[in-house]
Amino acid sequence: MIDELAKRDLHGRLRRDREALLWKLDGLSEYDARRPLTATGTNLLGLVKHVATVEARYFGEVFDRPSPEPLPRWQDHDGSDLWASADETRDQIIGFYRRTWEHSDATINELPLDAPGHVPWWPEPCPNTTLFAVMVHVLTESVRHTGHADILREGLDGRTGLRAEHASRIDEEARAAYCAKIEQAARSAAPSKA
Repeated sequence: MIDELAKRDLHGRLRRDREALLWKLDGLSEYDARRPLTATGTNLLGLVKHVATVEARYFGEVFDRPSPEPLPRWQDHDGSDLWASADETRDQIIGFYRRTWEHSDATINELPLDAPGHVPWWPEPCPNTTLFAVMVHVLTESVRHTGHADILREGLDGRTGLRAEHASRIDEEARAAYCAKIEQAARSAAPSKA
């Protein structure tokens, strides 16, 4: 009973964060969806592509249920899953992510939480694992990257939140006052130069 509850809750949170990550692309131009927004090149569409690849590998190869999507060998990882090339469309990447969900969901639904898996890219002594551990790992990755996407999107146009239904009109004056209060607290806490 507890296994099914844990599986249902972890799976539900994974589904929630998948949708939240995709929502971060809504209404953006192709340029804003793809352009590097940090010094390391992090970009919104690249985050979607990366999380899709992570899910495809963990819920596929790890349980000997290879993804129906073509993936390069994990040994050949070159960082190309972190950005969209000019010939990859947003729809292709989103489609890849959604098809990966179907494959991942089938793995989650068909296997028990203690189903054994093998992660060849994890160092010894940890490559042997279970569906439960992989679900926690993938959920953690998804939450982490959805958080990155939230910050990136806020920097682009001020949009924040988990879902469209929770979005509200941006009150620039209230945001400026709030940030000014935080800035003042930071300045007050900093040692003065005497």
